[in-house]
Amino acid sequence: MTKVLFVCMGNICRSPTAEGIFRAMIQEANLEHLVRIDSAGTHAYHVGEAPDPRAQAAARKHSVDLSMLRARQITKEDFRDFDLILAMDWENLAALQHVAPKQYAHKLMLMMRFATDNEEATVPDPYYGGADGFERVISYVSDACHGLVDVVRKRALQYAA
Repeated sequence: MTKVLFVCMGNICRSPTAEGIFRAMIQEANLEHLVRIDSAGTHAYHVGEAPDPRAQAAARKHSVDLSMLRARQITKEDFRDFDLILAMDWENLAALQHVAPKQYAHKLMLMMRFATDNEEATVPDPYYGGADGFERVISYVSDACHGLVDVVRKRALQYAA
């Protein structure tokens, strides 16, 4: 099983969007028995809150429901338990690197490294902007999630062999 954790600052915009989109893609590919998916924030600003209504609205336009998700802050156990811990931007990657035990540092990376259509290194934070920022997040995250589905599929084939 591959365990993937998406991380942004407050866990109400980018990382729950990534969680929802990736979960939908994994279900569509009939790979849900091979993947554990979650999201978290580097900060505790919004713990217990549902995703931002604008993130939910953007996701709904793409048939993805985020309403059941609740923000949480990353824990020390997450570094041990997840195989891939994917930060949305450099700031959150640095925050993760600062708190991650050294033996788990190899699990930390930027989400956009899995993208194939977009050359941007990070997923921009849409929180202080308008609806177009949330649509941009959907575009970037969807691109990277397609690449992640391929990784999960390849890992499953390797372990099956």
